[in-house]
Amino acid sequence: MLEVRAAVRGFLDATPGARQGPLAVACSGGADSLALAAATAHVARKQDLRVCARVVDHGLQDDSGAVAARAAEQLGELGFADVEVLPVRVSGPGGPEAAARRARYAALDEARPAGAAVLLGHTLDDQAETVLLGLGRGSGARSIAGMRPWDQPWARPLLGVSRETTVRACAEFGLRPWQDPHNGESRFTRVRLRTEVLPLLEHVLQGGVAGALARTARQLREDADALDAVAGTVRSQVERGADLDAAALATHPPAIRRRVLRGWLLTSGITEISDAHLRAADALAGAWRGQGPHALPGNFVLRRAHGRLQVERGGRGTAGPVSGG
Repeated sequence: MLEVRAAVRGFLDATPGARQGPLAVACSGGADSLALAAATAHVARKQDLRVCARVVDHGLQDDSGAVAARAAEQLGELGFADVEVLPVRVSGPGGPEAAARRARYAALDEARPAGAAVLLGHTLDDQAETVLLGLGRGSGARSIAGMRPWDQPWARPLLGVSRETTVRACAEFGLRPWQDPHNGESRFTRVRLRTEVLPLLEHVLQGGVAGALARTARQLREDADALDAVAGTVRSQVERGADLDAAALATHPPAIRRRVLRGWLLTSGITEISDAHLRAADALAGAWRGQGPHALPGNFVLRRAHGRLQVERGGRGTAGPVSGG
């Protein structure tokens, strides 16, 4: 528990933005989030911080309501005066894992007090699994960089703490964590990574794999932050109102161009941008040969006209070359 408390204290000391408002601890009743809640309650008392707790009931199992109620009860015993259970409906594309995640984050964001940071119980092991998923899917450096400790309003103080430590912390503190039966079902990708892939890697490479993957994520985040800062400067130089100057953008390296394009497309309303979309967009600037417009998710179209990259909605003119590039 001392290690978990130190992680929470260290995160808050290093992240002033997270403590400007209340702290809302997201708790499932599992060992990771219960240990986080216990440590946060202790640190909050010492530092006179306002805290509350939110328990998401996904409704995916028959006893989910009882599990949520037990988690809320333990949070009250830890000293949380403001505890709320949030029932959610899990549905939509991407399978149950993705749907549950969307529902959970939406509910936590809506139920957090104004200005509150939401503390999540993701551990070093979760970070290692995230890096492996990104690597296996070829999702690029942004995905392999894993979860950020602070991605407002989401705070992850335990990314340097192992899952084993949170289990032992709960035992030390007399907490009764819930064992999610889904964590033993091999139909879930993360479960197979946790129970099959990572143990095999630890055996073959003689230990330390989870920590090494987490260090890799941290190094890539630092590199990505530096490149994003450069891309921000370049974007300010090549923006022409709502458009981009294609020729000016083409003078920069591909890694910078694609970062500029990603940020620009996101602010233009395109929220689902794949690597293939980015490379096609980049070709309109860096490998211009008179290509026609490129269709983007959400019924958007990216075109090059009169030397500028432009985003249009509605699919107008989605075939054929565009002159004046």
